[in-house]
Amino acid sequence: MFKNQAANQSANSSKEIAQWLAKYKTNGVDVGLPELLSYRSLSHLLHLSPSRDIAGALSGGDRSKIKGRGMEFDESRHYQPGDDIRSIDWRVTARTGKTHTKVFREERERPVFVFTDFTQSMYFGTAFLCKSVQAAHLAALITWNAVQRGDKVGGLIFNNQQDVELKPKAQAKSALTVMQALVDIHQPKFEAVQVDTQAIFQKSMQRLQHLAKPGALVYLISDFNNLNEASMAIVSNIARHCEIKAILVSDPMEVSLPISPVKQTLTVTNGLERQQMNLGENASNERYKTQQALHFETIKKAFALYAIPLRTVSSAYPIEKQLNQRDMGELV
Repeated sequence: MFKNQAANQSANSSKEIAQWLAKYKTNGVDVGLPELLSYRSLSHLLHLSPSRDIAGALSGGDRSKIKGRGMEFDESRHYQPGDDIRSIDWRVTARTGKTHTKVFREERERPVFVFTDFTQSMYFGTAFLCKSVQAAHLAALITWNAVQRGDKVGGLIFNNQQDVELKPKAQAKSALTVMQALVDIHQPKFEAVQVDTQAIFQKSMQRLQHLAKPGALVYLISDFNNLNEASMAIVSNIARHCEIKAILVSDPMEVSLPISPVKQTLTVTNGLERQQMNLGENASNERYKTQQALHFETIKKAFALYAIPLRTVSSAYPIEKQLNQRDMGELV
């Protein structure tokens, strides 16, 4: 009875995943332009309005608190000495009998930067997508939303061997540049040599610090396995003049081991090293679960220390499904 139920659940799950793969035009392992372009129709799911006052002289859908001659009417108030007479609101003046002047809010663009991590640990997946593919989908969704809002969008996309720096641009074609970069950088040629991925992550973070101008909205998309104190110090420096939202992409197997009715050994690899895991043993399962919970809690606390919101997005489900579950349309 138990085996039949488990088999039926597995079959239903496989069928659902197959439907998701077809819908999002992906095989779950590689990244192609068609799947990234498809997120343009889903860009309305996000709301990238800033959660705090943005700094610097920057425009798009965000309003500054600087009052002057700008693009959008804000209010009428009593005329004060020194006000531009060209801004007198004659209708209100005639209605009230007192001179009023129009006040405008300047619309300011807000650059959006998408920091996308394709280092080695991101190429892992046990369910719907590899973490790296989910990261590419997230970057695509954020990019299309930014373009739709009229914001400038740029990014920094990197893997073990190379990276690409995209300066923010407001044209719709800039989104296509980001999409192509995601496809290109997602196709690394891993060599069977050990590399210092923490150093790679830190170097990319340093480049982001120079790239992100004051007032920008920065999305960090990664599993943050390579986050250390040095990198976090750079993140804190960026957070002083930019708004940062961190998205941790995780796989179900990084949270807990698969349930197995019998004891068996599972071999996993990162492409360089192999590790044995024991399934079907309660003690091993609990020990692993506790260890991973501590790992994620450490990352969460690192961002919380600087009041940077962190959201976890699973690679086991479509982004659209996870956003709908929150019923917020926000990634953090």
